Amino acid sequence: MLTELPTGTVTFLFTDIEGSTRLLQELGDGYAEVLAEHRRVLREAWREHDGVEVDTQGDAFFVAFSRATQAVAAAAQAQSALADGPVKVRMGLHTGEPLQGGEGYVGFDVHRAARIAAAGHGGQVLLSQATADLAAAQVRDLGLHRLKDLSAPERIFQLGTDHFPPLKTLHETNLPVPATPFLGREPEVDHIATLLRRPDVRLVTLTGPGGSGKTRLALQAAAAAADDYDHGVWWVPLSSLADPILVDAASSQALGSEDVLAETVGDKRLLLVLDNFEHLIDAAPDVAETIASCPHLTVLVTSREPLHIDGEWEFAVDPLREREAVALFLQRASAVRSDFTGNGEVAKICRRLDCLPLAIELAAARVKMLALPALLQRLEQRLPLLAGGSRSAPERHRTLRATIVWSYELLTPQEQGTFANLAVFGGGCTLEAAEEICGADVDAIASLVDKSLIRHSGDRYWMLQTIREYALELFEESEEADVVRGRHAEHYLALAELADGERFDRSPRSLEPENDNLRAALDHLQDHAPSQYLQLAGALGGFWDATLQFAEGAQRLEDALASTRDEGPHTARALEYLGVLEVIRGQFSVGLSRLEESVQRWRDIGDETRLLEALNELGRALHWAGEKPRALELFEQNLELARSLGHDTLLQQSLDGVCLGLVATGEFERAEPLAEELRNDHYLADCAQHRRDFALAEEYRLRVLESALASGEEVQQAIEVFGLAMIAAGLGRDEDAVRLEGAVEARWEEADIGFRPVVLETWRERDLGAARARLGEAWAAVLYEEGRAMAWDQALELAMNSTPSG
Repeated sequence: MLTELPTGTVTFLFTDIEGSTRLLQELGDGYAEVLAEHRRVLREAWREHDGVEVDTQGDAFFVAFSRATQAVAAAAQAQSALADGPVKVRMGLHTGEPLQGGEGYVGFDVHRAARIAAAGHGGQVLLSQATADLAAAQVRDLGLHRLKDLSAPERIFQLGTDHFPPLKTLHETNLPVPATPFLGREPEVDHIATLLRRPDVRLVTLTGPGGSGKTRLALQAAAAAADDYDHGVWWVPLSSLADPILVDAASSQALGSEDVLAETVGDKRLLLVLDNFEHLIDAAPDVAETIASCPHLTVLVTSREPLHIDGEWEFAVDPLREREAVALFLQRASAVRSDFTGNGEVAKICRRLDCLPLAIELAAARVKMLALPALLQRLEQRLPLLAGGSRSAPERHRTLRATIVWSYELLTPQEQGTFANLAVFGGGCTLEAAEEICGADVDAIASLVDKSLIRHSGDRYWMLQTIREYALELFEESEEADVVRGRHAEHYLALAELADGERFDRSPRSLEPENDNLRAALDHLQDHAPSQYLQLAGALGGFWDATLQFAEGAQRLEDALASTRDEGPHTARALEYLGVLEVIRGQFSVGLSRLEESVQRWRDIGDETRLLEALNELGRALHWAGEKPRALELFEQNLELARSLGHDTLLQQSLDGVCLGLVATGEFERAEPLAEELRNDHYLADCAQHRRDFALAEEYRLRVLESALASGEEVQQAIEVFGLAMIAAGLGRDEDAVRLEGAVEARWEEADIGFRPVVLETWRERDLGAARARLGEAWAAVLYEEGRAMAWDQALELAMNSTPSG
């Protein structure tokens, strides 16, 4: 079989087994054998007629042919071979000139072929007009049919003259014909269609922000469920209505009646799609009354907020998945510029637009004038750029701003104020923070969630960035902005101080969800209150260390100390953390100087707990800087202070420092008993590795690595993987060893870590140098670069699952 995808004019063939679930139940264990034979027969047909298998999922095939005659011949051969067996396969063919994306074909023609196949029955081969015209085969004209992709009616042909039941296409409906094919969201379509088929589900409401694609999703799901509605699927557009009382009449008119809706529907089994309901929410009780009086009526609603009536099933429409967003951008960009080709910047554009379909369509239209880098840069401000949509679209969908304004204008004045003030939060917030900083109440927050202007999960609430940009404009114009920003900064200063005060009991990483808010608070205080800026920066030093934000943290602390200094604890703390971050980045001289100054300041202040912390940090800094004897001497002095304070955590840290110093100075006989007392597997691994007991060292290091993964300590992870690289070499797993070495070096650079593990570095040449020599420098260099190119997760998996080769 050919493997290169055909280009130019291509014929697509889609297949799947009809009634596969029923067949599985009937055949039981024998189904696997039948399925395998079915695949063998089909693949033989594709191979004999030069078909290229693009994809296969379960019992379905997607195959491409460079000629329609080959595709039809392959389908006929396959059906003939399967005719006497239990498997009945439906097939659909369509010919077009598709686009090629990164993983295969994209665009209208692919979807058309899939929809044609879905309309058929087992044993039946269906052809589009384009394929039938080119194939010159004996076909039967089945007439015009509207497929479930909601396209305009299309003439469908059947290969051969056999008789089958009517095609599974749309019949009684007024669903509109979209201008573009539907992309992605297959799980959502299936889920909603399944709900619509359930007799106990009478009302489904799709909610989501403006531009999230609720209407297209509703239309697609309604079409997918159409076979279950004997009297059809009917669409009622409501965006132009201003009075809730008109919803009933508009619905009846869509059904071709002037009567009251309940009388028009009666006991008919039909699906009504009420599109854009949010501004007519007062009509919700009338909808409930109609559903109650019409036993076989199901209603599908799109709205930016739920109806809140009995029996409602709400389905929140999330933004597109990134791959779906990229496919949509490529499709729309190719429609306005035929020579358009995408690259990695398309995904960045989609992420910046929150993967909202409307925003992506508007941005894609700009590729006529802007190259992708320029488009990405201009999206720093999304709303001014994302205008000029299709003139056939509703007014509120011609710009991204218009669709957000439409939602905003439906809010009460109190809700409008809360919406604007919530823009002060850079990365979302808790309910308590919204109440304290913005004066928001629970009802206002709940209403904004209902109206799809804010989102929530767990205990956090946030806005999509496209929506926040508009809210921020309103916030900047409000008289409350400065006051709210001040309260915001005070709140996050208190939160950071609380975390710093609890540093012995919980990880500073607990502040991670608030990273953007902490940055906003820092920016405000830097401009308005330098002393509080210094206080907040110092309180965040441990957070920046724990989350690998070394460069940002060092810059913030340096700026804060340059703007104001005092003789109190805020300056001492800022100097301590700045010294720690500078040492981590390899700036040993200046880092040691900061730490020594901090030690003196804590000594002058008389805070012995903080003094001991700073002394321990100074000891570690001396160790990393290569002053190992001095580091050990300091740690032994610190141990006496720790014992006098009776502080368990600091005593443990000081003992840890002594063990570190002993290992670093080669006193392994003294270090090992202390490491056992401390139950410190890292130092026990060092001791085992020193005497080349690599198997035992591996056990210890893997335990430490698992602990570091659980706690999120990324620097410790890299140290242990570095140790495991040497262990792999010691155990003869040379290729893994060199790959891991490359992965760790790339990790150090990515995280801006300037030091290297002192003890392990002394063994690098002994163990890894020997592995490279056994491999040969050329092959070792290739393996090293492979390791550098690995994602960190891949490196971790290799380190934890490495097994002897050969």
